[in-house]
Amino acid sequence: MMSGTRKMAGTALLVAAGIALPLAFHAVPNAGRVFLPMHIPVLLCGLVFGFPYGLACGIVTPLLSGLLTGMPPAAMLPSMLCELAVYGLAASLLIRFVRAKNPYIKIYIALAGAMLSGRAVLGILNALIFSAGNYSMQAWLATAFVTALPGIAIQVVLIPAIVFGLQKAKLIEANA
Repeated sequence: MMSGTRKMAGTALLVAAGIALPLAFHAVPNAGRVFLPMHIPVLLCGLVFGFPYGLACGIVTPLLSGLLTGMPPAAMLPSMLCELAVYGLAASLLIRFVRAKNPYIKIYIALAGAMLSGRAVLGILNALIFSAGNYSMQAWLATAFVTALPGIAIQVVLIPAIVFGLQKAKLIEANA
């Protein structure tokens, strides 16, 4: 069993990665919305360190990044904070409670469920609160899925590979 101190240190590293990765991607216009670099560390944190670390990473990462780098911009910060908090929370809960004999199936179910949950919450909150009256199903589909398709592909390929690599290196336990 991984200690709380080790989980906190790992979470802090992933928060730092969640601040640094977008800096590299934002050198290209609109790259943040296309490649979703801040999502990767938050999803990883939820899958690897569980609850409450995934949730904390999802809240702290966009908040600190917004304060330190201005990304996400203040207008986008509330919706991104909610979206990323749901990613971290859902990933941590799903990896714990999904029952699958095959570890690959388990991680993909947890990852897909977290990704869909965060996008659903983003759409609902934008429609009801953050962009009420100016947000449509088409806008949600375009931003959450079409524009973000390269980022989604990166997440689906990279995140399980990182988790299994960490497990193989015995840096984390299998079936986190």
